[in-house]
Order: sequence, then C-alpha cells, then structure tokens
Amino acid sequence: MSTTVRLAIPGDAPEILRMIRALATYEREPDAVKATVASLDEMLFGPDPKVFAHIAEVDGRPAGLAVWFLNFSTWTGRHGIYLEDLFVDPQVRRAGVAGALFRALAAEAKARGCARIDWAVLDWNEDAKRFYRTLGGYHSTGWEPWRLDGEGLEALQD
Repeated sequence: MSTTVRLAIPGDAPEILRMIRALATYEREPDAVKATVASLDEMLFGPDPKVFAHIAEVDGRPAGLAVWFLNFSTWTGRHGIYLEDLFVDPQVRRAGVAGALFRALAAEAKARGCARIDWAVLDWNEDAKRFYRTLGGYHSTGWEPWRLDGEGLEALQD
C-alpha cells in the first residue's frame, strides 16, 4: 500500500465532501453537514481562500483528509495551524495514513513559520486520543472550548 499526501486542488471537492460526510457519520452527527461541493469549491479554491486541505491518497485513491486554517497566538506572535477535521477511510485506518497527514501538516507549519498545531477531539474518541499521544500531542488543559452560533450570533449582528 502506497500513501502520498498532497494539497487539495480544484476538482477535489466531491471527494472532500464525501469524507466530511463520512466523518460526520462517525462522529454521530450524520445530518449536521451543510457544506456542498459548490461551497467547498468557493472556500478552498476561490480567489481568497482562508481554509485549506490536504488529501492522502492510498494507491492513487483519496482515502484521508485534513482540513485546516491559520490561527494566531498573541503570546508567541506567530501563526499556528488549526486542524478542523482529520479523517481516514475505515478500510485504511491503522496503515499510517493519519500519520502521513500529520507529517504534511507539520511540514506546512514549518514552511509557514507556525508555532503549533491545535485541534479538538471528541471526549469519547479514545482511539484518536491514543493516536495523538503517539505523535507527541497532548490534551491542553485549563481552557474550555466555547462557541457562539445560531440565534446568539444573529442577535449580535442586529
């Protein structure tokens, strides 16, 4: 089995959406995906993209995905990468695909002068936590994730 990782290119949106939907199903939220091929094309490949993706191909076929964007740390004064989604097709899990995606992200971080890579993991996903620890990742404590969306976000826009 041969794995290669590359930046996503125009034309990849259907496969990216397939993997996003598969991830949502794995994360027990199959109906939560609102993205479309058109919206992914615009966000990833439009004139001023702010989100990026790496595709892992196994034997020439897309089998893994890392969707990410730049964040910023005022304390380090440098950008970081925020990994929004990591997905590997079930039939090739434990074959080094996720590690290859993380190595590509680490190379991207180095090339961009980023200080770190951040991500979140569902509290029940023990397999993912074990994998992240093998990479040297750790559970950042002290900070709780918060979000503003839906009606609360709309209310602030009035």
